[in-house]
Order: sequence, then structure tokens, then C-alpha cells
Amino acid sequence: MPQSENNDPKLPKTFKRFIEKYPELGRAHESVAKAADRAGPLDPKTCSLVKMGICMGAGLESAFRSHVRRAMQNGATVEEVEQAVLQAMNTVGFPRTVASWQWAWQQIERDR
Repeated sequence: MPQSENNDPKLPKTFKRFIEKYPELGRAHESVAKAADRAGPLDPKTCSLVKMGICMGAGLESAFRSHVRRAMQNGATVEEVEQAVLQAMNTVGFPRTVASWQWAWQQIERDR
């Protein structure tokens, strides 16, 4: 991962410490992420919304918040973020959907 990205204050401290200790793994992780984004026709906003769904299903709060932030940076509206969260309801259940909705709003309010 480029040093400038590692200095992003919004990245979780544990993630930053891991990347600092294992920079080669950080670069490999970033390379795979960029390759996956380039592998098809989805635009960055849609990729972020899809990744939100993956994170909801896996219960990955920190990664979910990161993808909410990225979705908004890539042009997603609050309504689009909320709809992406609501898509999880029948698959991951009500409690995880509500928790994810809360995480999304906490991130949106933090970034305002």
C-alpha cells in the first residue's frame, strides 16, 4: 500500500500497524483489490456498494464503514447507501441489517 494511503487517519489503527509491519503484504493486498476493480464493467461507486454487501454478510464492521465512505466519495447518495443496506435484509437477517444501517449512518455523520 502506498505510504500516503497508510497515513489516512480514517484507516483503522490495526490495519495501519499490520501494513507497516508487513508492507509487502499490504502492497499485494492493494494490487489484488485494484485488479478486481479493473476486471469488469462496474464503476467505482457500484463496486463500493457491492463490497458493502459482502461486508454486511461477513459482519465486517470496519471494512463496511470503509466501503460506505468510498461509495460516498465515488458519488453514492445517502439513499443509495441505505438501499444497499436494505438489500441484505432477507439474506443476512434483520439484526445484521439494522446494525449495518447504524454503522452506515455513523460513518456518514462522521464524514460530513
